[in-house]
Amino acid sequence: MEPLPRISDPELSFVMPCYNEQEIIGYTIPRFTAAFRNAGIKLELIAVDNGSRDRTGEMIREMAANDPAIIYHRVEVNEGYGNGVLNGIKVCRAPWVGIIPCDGQVDAEDVVALFDSVKTTNGNVLGKVRRRFRMDGLWRKVVSVSYNLMVRAMWPKLGSIDVNGSPKILPRDVVHAMDLKSKNWFLDPEIVIKAHYMGLRVLEFNVFARMRGNGLSHVRVGTCWEFLRNLLIFRFSTEMPKWRRNLNTELKPEKTRIAA
Repeated sequence: MEPLPRISDPELSFVMPCYNEQEIIGYTIPRFTAAFRNAGIKLELIAVDNGSRDRTGEMIREMAANDPAIIYHRVEVNEGYGNGVLNGIKVCRAPWVGIIPCDGQVDAEDVVALFDSVKTTNGNVLGKVRRRFRMDGLWRKVVSVSYNLMVRAMWPKLGSIDVNGSPKILPRDVVHAMDLKSKNWFLDPEIVIKAHYMGLRVLEFNVFARMRGNGLSHVRVGTCWEFLRNLLIFRFSTEMPKWRRNLNTELKPEKTRIAA
């Protein structure tokens, strides 16, 4: 099937990486695009087939042939959640860019409400959710709380108490200025930490986080050690000071300020 012509002048581009998600995207993707359509918001959803080996890519292509809001994008080799997002960002055209997993844990209507709030701002903002009510088990809650405490210990003024909470929505020019690098799950903390250094105001909405209806989570025990390792590297490497110096020279002072 051939994809439909892309929507002209979308208001919002969302990147949704999908890795071996044939059991769930038939529910989550149509519901997501329908929520924005019902709200009268011109959405383009970059559904990234992130190196899947099942029918994920085929299903996305079929949906794209029937819904002009859905854009199929393929990453041949899976290098992680973050790599799928980074590839999808290159395809985005709208002035606002969002990222969201395809697991459907956050209701599409809550994502619409989040965008309704951020689009009325001056653009110096990061819109995101805080998974205030979670149904993904005691172990995941303990890990999440412990991880967020470590992040806050390193960046006390971060402005978020759920750094991995997605969706996240930012102006497209801010996303490009962030020069995001993380190809794994650390992409979410990288966005929040760089938003802090850029002086962005954080709008964090409390949402109900559902359990997965189908499919398997790709977060493993090793992911916790990966988070900690990346956190320490990110905090004490020379990359952040270099990025901050470049940001000072590239962005106009009235657009973004560098936080202390």
